[in-house]
Amino acid sequence: MQSFVNNKIRPLADFLRPESFEKMKGLSNIDPELLKILMSKEGSLPSLILWGPPGCGKTTLARIIGNTFNCSFVPFSAVLGGVKEIREIVDRAKNYNGLTILFIDEIHRFNKSQQDALLPHVEDGTIALIGATTENPSFSVNSALLSRCRVIKLEALSEDELIEILDNALEYLKITLDDESKKLFASSSLGDARKLLNLIESFSKTKKNSLDDVKSFLKNAISFIYDKQGDEHYNLISAFIKSLRGSSPSGALYWGFRILESGEDPRFLIRRMIVFSSEDIGNADPRALEISVATLTAFEKIGMPEAREVIAHCITYLASAPKSNRSYLAMHKAIDAVKKYPNEKVPLHLVNAPTKLMKELGYSKGYNYPHDFPKGYVPDEQYLPDRLKNEEFYEPSNRGYEKTIRERFLWLKEEK
Repeated sequence: MQSFVNNKIRPLADFLRPESFEKMKGLSNIDPELLKILMSKEGSLPSLILWGPPGCGKTTLARIIGNTFNCSFVPFSAVLGGVKEIREIVDRAKNYNGLTILFIDEIHRFNKSQQDALLPHVEDGTIALIGATTENPSFSVNSALLSRCRVIKLEALSEDELIEILDNALEYLKITLDDESKKLFASSSLGDARKLLNLIESFSKTKKNSLDDVKSFLKNAISFIYDKQGDEHYNLISAFIKSLRGSSPSGALYWGFRILESGEDPRFLIRRMIVFSSEDIGNADPRALEISVATLTAFEKIGMPEAREVIAHCITYLASAPKSNRSYLAMHKAIDAVKKYPNEKVPLHLVNAPTKLMKELGYSKGYNYPHDFPKGYVPDEQYLPDRLKNEEFYEPSNRGYEKTIRERFLWLKEEK
């Protein structure tokens, strides 16, 4: 059984697309009051931004809204058109005696000027905009346009929801699968209904249905949701860093290798670990920075896949190391002081005096050379400008090796 459009076979994912709110999955996270408005079939429709991963139902929801309201529903792709086409749509909307819904797929691909062109027409109600995006609208949609829209966050579909969609497809295709096979298809789809239906459509052509057949078919089907420029990129690296910071080797390994298995350049991950070594570990374990830099050197020398073991070594070391961000905090305190007092004069005793004239002017006068003192330290020597002489930017923690540094600092204070 096949469906044709314009003499071409429609993909199963398009043919089985839900046409009503009752049949659509993934609506449970929508504000009930907003959902009631969308299902009302009357009144004004707020402009919407539908945000979610691929295959979660953004286009389907937009079409259902278009079918629900008495309106002119105009689908538009931000990839294929621009301001000229938008103006033509707006002109038609002005002459249409009723609601015009403009659905823009991948609205994040519109640049600022293209998005700005929509503003007055959304503002005056000429069009009700529905934009779909896989990227965080906080960054991909102009704030002025975003403020005029309600954002609906759609999540990846659950395993149970995917299995319900799969059962409907199996009935249509007249295929029988056992429960374990269904779960394998659902887990391989990563919450993406379109991918699920594309997989089962391809599998149906094999004319097989055993569990072994399913396992063999799906062996190479698992892919990763990871866009190097998109939202998921930042989500995964955030989870990786937070796992390192939280001293969870297992979490850091999972997120780190999920990033690598998705095709990310290992240098990106290693560079983040080098920064982490100073920002979050610092003097609590000075060897962390050495190991991170050595990991980059090892990667450059041996490459992948052998470097995976070195990267795993580094991840587990950093996650297990004592943590301190005191060097990081000290840096920001110092930078703040530099910005607040950018032109403080260097105390004369800290300035070298390589010439006779400079010595006569008092340069270097009164400087005490620490190595000339029994303990290698000069009590009460001033190393900051006069205005900042009592500032303490670095305050060592009581963790790891930094505890030793702290004890030395306390001893120095006693010496003063």
